[in-house]
Parts: sequence; structure tokens; C-alpha cells
Amino acid sequence: MATETLARPATSAATPYAGRRNGRRMTPGRIAVLAVAALLAVLWLVPFAWATVTAFKSETDAAAPKISWIPPSGFTADAFVKVFQDGNIPLWTWNSLYTSAAITVITLAISALVAYALSRIDFRGKNVLMTVIIASIIVPPPVLIIPLFYQMVALHMIDTSWAIILPQVIHPAMVFVLKKFFDQIPRELEEAAVMDGASRMRIFLQVVLPLSRPILAAVAIFVFIGAWNNFLWPFIATNDGSVLTLPVGLQTIKSAYGIQYAQNMASALLAALPLILLFLFFQRQIIKGVATTGLAGT
Repeated sequence: MATETLARPATSAATPYAGRRNGRRMTPGRIAVLAVAALLAVLWLVPFAWATVTAFKSETDAAAPKISWIPPSGFTADAFVKVFQDGNIPLWTWNSLYTSAAITVITLAISALVAYALSRIDFRGKNVLMTVIIASIIVPPPVLIIPLFYQMVALHMIDTSWAIILPQVIHPAMVFVLKKFFDQIPRELEEAAVMDGASRMRIFLQVVLPLSRPILAAVAIFVFIGAWNNFLWPFIATNDGSVLTLPVGLQTIKSAYGIQYAQNMASALLAALPLILLFLFFQRQIIKGVATTGLAGT
């Protein structure tokens, strides 16, 4: 009896361990997935590595017809020095930072309120409004450039930061994503808050939004990245050098000094560096937000 009693815990303890070992076993399907992921990683990293190497070359080595990962004259940071000398990088970076942040905050506020109304409030024309929002997702943004430009001219906002911010705060796709997520939140939580005397706005702020942090983080990151990378609209809406964003400002350097391959790659790296840092610091939130977005859309 004693032997049997002592043997049982060992068996029960070994079973989960064996399960974990079986879960880590490399199956053909897992190997195929890892191989595809590695291939995609290489396809992304090789151009990025080439751009980085080119940025640290001299213009002579960068323009040479022979492809080489190690430049004959060695690596140099002259391209970055020229970019900082020829342009106002700190000012352009600040302009991109605060306009992107303002677009993100305003977009979150508008999209969350509209999505919550569509998810929880019944009103006349609700289905029509939802149809219009979904249909507007497929409208190409360049189609709206001319009407938006005339609107900014009429409002006397050209060459101001508001000309960059206001046209970018409406995101139908983000409204749709948030609405689908709010649909998954149990209504019983809101009904309990109503019984406690909470208003609709208080329920939204203190019940719904805290439960929606993953999707709100995902939306904020996607909107910020889109606003930071946007070149066409800030290029059209601004001519004053004091309000240029980083992508537009770097483009003015390129056009003024011709084709400078090393300098072009250095400019591209400078424009991408904040987004790379954003991903490194918030990669958990980005991955969790993407996963949550996918679940909310099912």
C-alpha cells in the first residue's frame, strides 16, 4: 500500500511534464510554419540591412555599379551629417510627433464614441449609417484630396498644423473595428451599472473603455503609424518649412540636392527610426492588439 501511494504522485507529476514535452515536439506542420516565417523575416530584413549598409557608405561607393556589402573605402556617417546639415531634422521630427499624437488622440475619441453608439444605442438610420461607414472604407484616400484641399483653403488653414491634423482624424475602418469589439462586451455589465445609477457616458468611460484597452492600444498604434508615414497630404497642405513633417522635409532635401543614394537611405532610416523604437517598446501591446482585433472581427 505504501509503495502504491508513493507511486501515484510521481505518475501525476510526470504526466503534465510529458504533455509539455509532446507540445514542443517539432511536427511537419510546425516546421513548415517556422520555415515560412523565417523566409518572410529574411525577405523583410535583407532590404532593411541593405538600406542600413548603403546609408553608411560614401556617395561614391553607394553609386558604384558593383554591389558590395562592405564598401571599399570603409563605412562612414557622412550621409547622416549632410542630412542634419541640409535640413531642420529636429523641427520636422517634432512636427511629425505632435501632429501624429494629436491625430491619434482625436481619432480615438471620435471613433470610440461613434462605435459605442452604433453598438449599444438604437436609433433611426443606424443601419444606413453603418452601411455608409463600411462603404467609405473602400474609398481610396487620394480621391478626397481635392475636396479636402478646397475645404482647408476655405477655412484658411493651409500651411498650419490643423491642415495636417483635421483631415486625418476620421477613420471608418477604426470605427468598424471598435464597434465589433464593443459588440463582444457583455451587456450585463452595463445593466448592472445602470441599476447603480450610472449614466450612459459614465458607463462608457468607466466600464467599456477599461475593458477595451487592448483594442484601443492597437487602434492608437495603427493610427499613429499611418499619420507618421503619411506623405501625400502633408506635402499638399503645407509649404511653410516651419510646419513640414519629417517625411515631407526629408523629401525637400532629396529634391534640392539631386539623387544622393547614401543620403536617401540615411533619410529613410531617420524617418523609420521612431517607428522601430515604437515597436521595440510596445511590441507586446502591438501583438496583443492585433490578436484582439482579429478576435473582435469574427
